[in-house]
Amino acid sequence: MEESKVPSDPSLQATAGATSAAAETLDRKHASMLERLSNRHQARLAEKSQLNSITSPSFESTQSFLSQFSQSKLSIDSHLSRIRQEPDPALKPQLNSISSEISALEKLVAENSYFLPPYELRTCLNTVDQLKQELDDVSSLVIPRKKFSFKNKPAPAHKTVNSPVCETEEKQNVNLGKFRFSDSLVAQGFKGIAKGTLVKKFVAEESRDMNEEFTLSDLRECQVGLMGCLRSLFVDKLINCKVYVGAVMGSVLIEGVEGCVFVLASHQIRIHDAKNCDFYLRVRSRPIIEDSHGVRFAPYCLNYEGIEADLKEANLGEETGNWTKVDDFCWLRAVQSPNWSILPENERTGVVDVSNWEHLE
Repeated sequence: MEESKVPSDPSLQATAGATSAAAETLDRKHASMLERLSNRHQARLAEKSQLNSITSPSFESTQSFLSQFSQSKLSIDSHLSRIRQEPDPALKPQLNSISSEISALEKLVAENSYFLPPYELRTCLNTVDQLKQELDDVSSLVIPRKKFSFKNKPAPAHKTVNSPVCETEEKQNVNLGKFRFSDSLVAQGFKGIAKGTLVKKFVAEESRDMNEEFTLSDLRECQVGLMGCLRSLFVDKLINCKVYVGAVMGSVLIEGVEGCVFVLASHQIRIHDAKNCDFYLRVRSRPIIEDSHGVRFAPYCLNYEGIEADLKEANLGEETGNWTKVDDFCWLRAVQSPNWSILPENERTGVVDVSNWEHLE
């Protein structure tokens, strides 16, 4: 076998040397590019980690979350017990503070429910409901309800309007099974209206200052547009309505709805007693349904000027895909619940733009 030889021709030697030098240069450029990509990736991970540490607590495990949850609950229990022992109308500001603590605890559960086991999630949600009930009981001791207050002049069962009406009134003490509307706070809302186009625009700074909650109750054949950021939304007794909502920083609780379409973005969405409704959702945790049937789910499809900023403000800027991961608390079998389904693409509505509704407010 002949040995390979280095070309003796000077021109060939020069060509081989140039080829080798070019290969070395290419290798250096490749290594430099990989280093830049690696540094850029690490910088993005660091930025994401910093953002997560700012927007929400970081828990190493379910146990660490439950530990903080338990500490917060004990603190709230302690405050309620102290007020229960010596009820005094002067303690009303403390009740408002406790209500804010309970709302913060509810938001904490919503923001971290994506990794909690179903049993732990259900337990935490029930605990929050119990705390709300205890707050109601203590509030009754501190601020006794007026005798015969139930004889206040009722609103018409169905009010036909040509322009939206926004009412502010004391919430009624309504027990919604596993849900409860607090009667210790004042909430804005659209209530007792038929065949209206109802619009409300929330300003983020105002919503934080007012601890904003909003209620939709006893509506029939209405179109509702809520734009901006609000803290929580309560929905009760809607029939054949279309509801379009921007960013909800906390929870959406829905009870007793039929034949409706909901377009919602929220950290947590709980649906009870819904029949033949479509839900277009962007949600940080898995949607929860109870005692419902014929409900269908699709991705969020709302648009108006400024919606991206509102979603980012509420930490809802990214699509999570959780709208496909519905938990039916009344269906414990391993197979798919027959009570809900994915809305077929050919039956979905397009993007709904409510920008031109603002002048109706």
